[in-house]
Amino acid sequence: MNRNVEWDDQRAFLAVVETGSLSAAARRLGLSQPTVRARIEGLEAALGTTLFTRSVHGLVPTPTAEAMAAPARAMAHASEAMLRAASADSGAVAGRVRLSVSDFVGLEVLPPMLRSLRDRHPHLTVEFELSNASADLLDQQVDVAVRMRPPEQAALVAKKVPSIPLGLFASRDYLEIHGRPASRAEIADHLFIGPDRNRGDLAVAARIGDPAGIRWIARTDSHPAQFALARAGLGIAVAQVPAALRYPDLERVLPDIALPELPTWIVTHENLRRLPRVGALFDHLVEAFGGNSLPQPG
Repeated sequence: MNRNVEWDDQRAFLAVVETGSLSAAARRLGLSQPTVRARIEGLEAALGTTLFTRSVHGLVPTPTAEAMAAPARAMAHASEAMLRAASADSGAVAGRVRLSVSDFVGLEVLPPMLRSLRDRHPHLTVEFELSNASADLLDQQVDVAVRMRPPEQAALVAKKVPSIPLGLFASRDYLEIHGRPASRAEIADHLFIGPDRNRGDLAVAARIGDPAGIRWIARTDSHPAQFALARAGLGIAVAQVPAALRYPDLERVLPDIALPELPTWIVTHENLRRLPRVGALFDHLVEAFGGNSLPQPG
């Protein structure tokens, strides 16, 4: 086995593992398909092993490739972290900082918060990772994360910000047609947008009423999709109160129904907290989420 393996070959390998095909990996890397194929073949020759087999579903990693995937992914994260660290002088609030948030927070909560960050630090570039899965801060996949549960690792620094209240919202158009429910007894007369399989969200839905008695007009585990469906007038949905109150076409209904709040933490690695670019984003989010917790009509 030739131990002198090029990083570009490893990047091609990881892209094929994660996308399942040469063409998709080529699009991700901005290369031609023949180039990616050549890199995979070169890597197989250098390692003296087969990395992929063909199937009707694309390229399937062999057991050897599956064992290689995690170290290759860790190297990719380390490479990205190195490039972010080199993106600006270590003493300047500038360069790249990577932020992990849920899809709803990234689409509906963060954009207005980041406008004031731009005004304060115009040379700072925020890279978003929108995912409901928690990114790994320990191996520095990201620099800062907004999480709905406290971190357990001692190496992480977390700041608890006010919890985000949840409420029931519907478009004014929907309410004009179907009426405004005044009590739980009228829930059966209305249409609801809710979760599909997410257990946590199904538990929240159970606070509204007997799930078997709710008339579901649409079901999805995507919170942005639920929110968009409510704004389109399909029915009533659970939404984060501060975000929903920014839309004049939405109206809160049945506010007396107690729904759980979302506990929220801003998290980073202790080794990154002191870096100006990371500290600026961390402190800004702590401040912004503190203000975001108070519903602002308008």
